[in-house]
Amino acid sequence: MSHNTFSRRELITATGAAAIGAVLAQVGGGIVSNAEAKVETGKWPWPYEKLDPAKTAELAYNEWYRVFCGAAVISSIFSQLAEKIGEPYKSFPVDPFIVLEGGMAGWGTICGSAAGANIASNLIIGPRIAGPECEHGHTIGSNIMKWYSETDLPVYVPKNPKANKEKIVRTASSSPLCHISVGRWMEAANKPLGSPERKDRCARVAASTAYKLVEDLNAWKDGKYKETVGWVAAKSVGITGQQNCTDCHGSNIPTAPK
Repeated sequence: MSHNTFSRRELITATGAAAIGAVLAQVGGGIVSNAEAKVETGKWPWPYEKLDPAKTAELAYNEWYRVFCGAAVISSIFSQLAEKIGEPYKSFPVDPFIVLEGGMAGWGTICGSAAGANIASNLIIGPRIAGPECEHGHTIGSNIMKWYSETDLPVYVPKNPKANKEKIVRTASSSPLCHISVGRWMEAANKPLGSPERKDRCARVAASTAYKLVEDLNAWKDGKYKETVGWVAAKSVGITGQQNCTDCHGSNIPTAPK
């Protein structure tokens, strides 16, 4: 160390610069070049390479038991893209999205699997496209919501299921809400929330969603993706929403002014 005398300001500045340099050098658990750092922080949408839907689904199923539905879907895709592409996927913090579990912190709103799929697809597809009726124009994300609501779930059968090994009840929720989706399955299967069967069911739903998302992303990558959503709430009823409000609401459904 030099014997030169440093002022307090110079010492703080030098120490801060060294700390910042150390952090940048450790991004993603390894040495990251300046070029990679720029990709990480300054580019959106993110690059995508086609993935195997079945492999992705299996990853999501097993990840559910670590970080639950939303983070499992994100992790199953981003972990593979981190290997194939590197940044920005290597540095993406997947685990905090455990908050999507239970329909966002256990509040039973949008299913974490559907929310996680929307987060992943939007980072890859890019900014939404403003439409004439409203600002909502999310490619793939809206299609996932429709598919989730209409499909008898779960679809995917894991290689080594942790429960429901002989067979599993499948139900269509007619809604993207966790409360409705899980509740309808629990009623049909006669299983409580804390049962291994219900947990396996939700893990399979995450896996099924990840499978569907990769199918759509691969089609988008090939320029063959087709949007299937025809009904748009903003255009049809003048307010954001879905088509099955009466499942939860009675006479108190908010309506848009005419």
